[in-house]
Amino acid sequence: MRNLRAEHLGSGREAAHWPKPTLPEYAFIGRSNVGKSSLINMLCGVDKLARVSNTPGRTRLVEHFQVAGTLTTDGPWLLADLPGYGFARVARTEREAWQRMVRTYLRERPNLQCVFLLVDVRLDPQRSDLDMIQWLGEEAIPFAIVFTKSDKLSPPKVQASVAVFRRLLKRTWNELPTMFITSADTREGRGTLLEFIDQVNADFRAT
Repeated sequence: MRNLRAEHLGSGREAAHWPKPTLPEYAFIGRSNVGKSSLINMLCGVDKLARVSNTPGRTRLVEHFQVAGTLTTDGPWLLADLPGYGFARVARTEREAWQRMVRTYLRERPNLQCVFLLVDVRLDPQRSDLDMIQWLGEEAIPFAIVFTKSDKLSPPKVQASVAVFRRLLKRTWNELPTMFITSADTREGRGTLLEFIDQVNADFRAT
């Protein structure tokens, strides 16, 4: 699979600091240390595009990247790396500021096509993930669930973990969101994620 051309456009808390919303955009969000930066680097095929850290809470602003193409096309699109939620060794006021920023971005970013909600496949369903899923649904914000770190479990255990998540969501959702299984180390799921982005990009029309 070919690597993509990608560049960091900048960081910001407010719309005035974000790129103009003229390209299709995809946001990546998840609990702290879910593997967000590693997945972004794997997806684009660019080492160290997004900063990888073992310290929760390192991403504090909306980090924007412009990516040229997918696996079959060359059209540009935007990728937004959002601060992780859950544990982070920062003051409560700072965490609350992140939450306000993220919710404003998700509600008001006009070119946002899909939120990729990352979930660690090794863990039982976490309340913070379920709360975010519920909020995205209530706000009618398009999203997909991306299970990360699949290489850390055997394939049967990965499928069993996803099945638990699906059964839990079926209690309150008539139609389940799209789900992907990925690994930043083995590159599992890269093709299916880029195909999904390519399909959505094809229907995008700037407002």
